[in-house]
Amino acid sequence: MKILCLGGGPAGLYFAISMKLRDPAHDVTVLERNKANDTFGWGVVLSDDALGRMQKNDPVSADAIRANFAYWDDIAVVHDGVRTVSGGHGFAGIGRKAMLILLQARARELGVKLEFETVFKSAEEYRRDYDLVVACDGINSLVRAEYKEVFQPDIDTRKCKFVWLGTHAKFDDAFTFIFEKTEHGWVWAHVYQFDANTATFIVETLPETWDRFGFAHMSKEETVETCRKIFEKHLGGHGLMSNAAHLRGSAVWIQFPRVICEKWYHENVVLMGDAAATGHFSIGSGTRLAFDSAIALAEYLHSEPTLEDAFRRYQDERRVEVLRLQSAARNSLEWFEQVERYLDMPPIQFAYSLLTRSQRISHENLRLRDPKWLASAEAWFQEQAGGRVGSRPMFAPFRLRGMELKNRIVVSPMAQYKAVNGCPTDWHFTHYAERAKGGAALVYTEMTCVSDVGRITPGCPGLYAPEHEAAWKRLADFVHAETSAKLCLQIGHSGRKGSTCVPWDGGIDRPLPAGNWQTLAPSAIPYRPENAVPKEMDEGDLALVREQFVAATRMADRAGADMVEMHAAHGYLLASFISPVTNKRTDAYGGSLENRMRYPLEVFRAMRAVWPAEKPMSVRISANDWIDGGVTPEEAVEIGRQFAAAGADIIDVSSGQTDPAERPIYGRMFQTPFSDRIRNEAELATMAVGNITDWDQVNGILMAGRADLVMLARMHLADPYWTLHAAVEQGETGANWPAPYRGGRDVLTRLRQRQQEVIRA
Repeated sequence: MKILCLGGGPAGLYFAISMKLRDPAHDVTVLERNKANDTFGWGVVLSDDALGRMQKNDPVSADAIRANFAYWDDIAVVHDGVRTVSGGHGFAGIGRKAMLILLQARARELGVKLEFETVFKSAEEYRRDYDLVVACDGINSLVRAEYKEVFQPDIDTRKCKFVWLGTHAKFDDAFTFIFEKTEHGWVWAHVYQFDANTATFIVETLPETWDRFGFAHMSKEETVETCRKIFEKHLGGHGLMSNAAHLRGSAVWIQFPRVICEKWYHENVVLMGDAAATGHFSIGSGTRLAFDSAIALAEYLHSEPTLEDAFRRYQDERRVEVLRLQSAARNSLEWFEQVERYLDMPPIQFAYSLLTRSQRISHENLRLRDPKWLASAEAWFQEQAGGRVGSRPMFAPFRLRGMELKNRIVVSPMAQYKAVNGCPTDWHFTHYAERAKGGAALVYTEMTCVSDVGRITPGCPGLYAPEHEAAWKRLADFVHAETSAKLCLQIGHSGRKGSTCVPWDGGIDRPLPAGNWQTLAPSAIPYRPENAVPKEMDEGDLALVREQFVAATRMADRAGADMVEMHAAHGYLLASFISPVTNKRTDAYGGSLENRMRYPLEVFRAMRAVWPAEKPMSVRISANDWIDGGVTPEEAVEIGRQFAAAGADIIDVSSGQTDPAERPIYGRMFQTPFSDRIRNEAELATMAVGNITDWDQVNGILMAGRADLVMLARMHLADPYWTLHAAVEQGETGANWPAPYRGGRDVLTRLRQRQQEVIRA
């Protein structure tokens, strides 16, 4: 093949090398606009797994690069005057110039033609003369712009401002993050050694801080000197340097563009490296993506029958990996964009939050990397909670008013649809009793409705009749007599989502075939076109429903519940008042957030007034409606604050289900960021819920301070004894098994010990 690479960076050079290795007969040319030894970066970072793939693809260039690496195993976080060091991370740094020179030499050795100081304006002028044109022309790709209608790039310019600098100060013992508080705000640095005498020193800050410093009006030299002064005590008398000779003034500062293209090829032109997709410097993924893509495309061009087939496989398979890395990169860069919410954390928790920010490093992965450091972090967590040092975070106690919880695990509300005329049945008794025996500290009921017309379906339980109270009391008495769990009754009203079928007998949210009742809502907007139009609540309805919530709260207390939660999420009645999507009122209960919160707060205060002072109350909210014009995560912080000011002890943070037009973005722990934001911006206790599936995730959420309690739903449907089983799997000896079940505990413990012995052997 006759091949042209437009761009002589890592992607273009390594692709040229990879093609020549597979078939020396290829005629490969690399065009680069800069001189051979020009570069505008400092050092690049590669992880152990990236180095392994390079070694397999081309041992010669891999060995040459390895010989010039600065290796480190530790990550150091300097925050609040404390340097926290965690090991086992396995990274290497090399100067970008040194790496390019090595790749250039290897390319020449293999017969690649390198043409420097060659400016190209488009791929169109070349692609008729070549079998393949590879656009490796970087983050501001001319080729991507040339065929933008085909490639359909999505470019998201991120918030933070950063500048690439270098220093001769020594940082050769760890990849170092430094956070400094200045008179204008926080500024931080990502620092790593890449040769014996030089380290990359990336300075980053929020745009508001950048503006207060006046960086926009500084020369490049003034910017470098200002940054030196900020980090002076970490530089050991050394200065900072810029090698961006072609840039002036504030142009040295960058806002990172996240790039992903819908399509990666057009006829015989294909995108590679930053032209196709960007990673982010905070996880060191850009160069890795370039090398991995170069290897993949070279391989597919020799394994697939046609150019089109090779391109299609390259695009489809690389996009999966790119999106995975971009997800991690997004998590990481968003952590830095929001870092000010974490900077008041104790240093060890702040460091843990930073280390796990991308979700690529989990709690147990940290244990593999540095068991001693993680043990010290866990010990700190237990000491703060008054727990037992040596236990995992999920087994730390927690207190809400007079309610003591033995651990941080909560059985989330899960509708059973097995009630008869609003009354819980033996199904409910056995369902909740089993989960109370299963080791969780707090067991939630499904939403218990305040009236017959407040039910979602005819199968939903209530708290509006004496027999309901008696049934819930029977359960509470058992839970308290036979287990150490606490019981929370979630109290709510279905609103416009009521009068629907049991899910397995007609479909979710579908109206009843007969016997429908009049639903209520803040505004007369049906949930779906096929659902009945709800009545817009008047003053009488508002007063009646408020008193029904109060009556249900009194019943919950008499029934022996340890806690109650007001359900103000998922598009049910109170949530419908909060969301502007469902509340179109023009009176005092509609319009501004203050007005939309008025009725839910009235109901909550009325409930709190009759609920015993020593018992806690929570509120479940939808922190994101996932729909334009709906509640946003930012607004949810204020919603949480208002409920806390009214007496809520903890916010149960969920999202969505407000309107069928929602467009949620699902994923593991997908709602935890909303809990994180409310907890750390509003300084409120929160519960996280939503696709949390294992104890590793639970420990990570708690240790990072993203929530105070963790709720699991479907895992508890699959395994009522999830918490007890998790205790055995983690070697936790303090879990309280019911006396008749301790023989089962002993068997599981012995089996785990044998498995550990096999692994060690």
